[in-house]
Amino acid sequence: MSAAAVERPYAPAHKPLTLLEQADQLMEQLPGYRVEILGGVLTVTLPSDPGHALGLSRLRRPFMTAGLDGGETEILEGVGLWLPDGPADYAIPDLSVVDADFGEHVVEFECCDPAVFRLVLEVTSGNYTNDLRKKVAAYGSANVPVYVIVDRKHERLHVLTEPMEDGYAVHRIHVAGEKVTLPESIGGTVTLDVAQILEDSRRRTSRH
Repeated sequence: MSAAAVERPYAPAHKPLTLLEQADQLMEQLPGYRVEILGGVLTVTLPSDPGHALGLSRLRRPFMTAGLDGGETEILEGVGLWLPDGPADYAIPDLSVVDADFGEHVVEFECCDPAVFRLVLEVTSGNYTNDLRKKVAAYGSANVPVYVIVDRKHERLHVLTEPMEDGYAVHRIHVAGEKVTLPESIGGTVTLDVAQILEDSRRRTSRH
């Protein structure tokens, strides 16, 4: 009497990677790119173009002049913000003003608790709709008090305040010629010259 074959459940050779594992892998494969998870979707942003880099560098100045770099707060580029709207969501703002003890509030994937963020700022890139839509909802849901967007495509500066579940209750748009004073809740008095910011951030085209 022959023995019947025993059927075993199919087991894949490798467990599928989690979103965070995929993000980690992409960061290793694409140095210089920004990898985020927004709304459960992996998002990859190209490295900064010259205008983006210059604009971001110049934007640090008014915050430093206001005394926000050191003391009770720090001005940081590229620090991760853990988002509460998904099991693995996180964002990496271009610029942030955070509490000085932010390093004591790392919660997951080297990202900090959103409670330490007083302001986040984005200079738009090719995927500008993420900054103008997805991140509005994400940062609002994370209760980040102030969100500033340098909208290079439409040449405007957006200042969003009063976070709520899916965005911000107050969304003001400013154009060249205006000077905008941000809420002092960020830790100091910061006034932004919209025309100068837009000029510094303008895309530089190749001469060749």
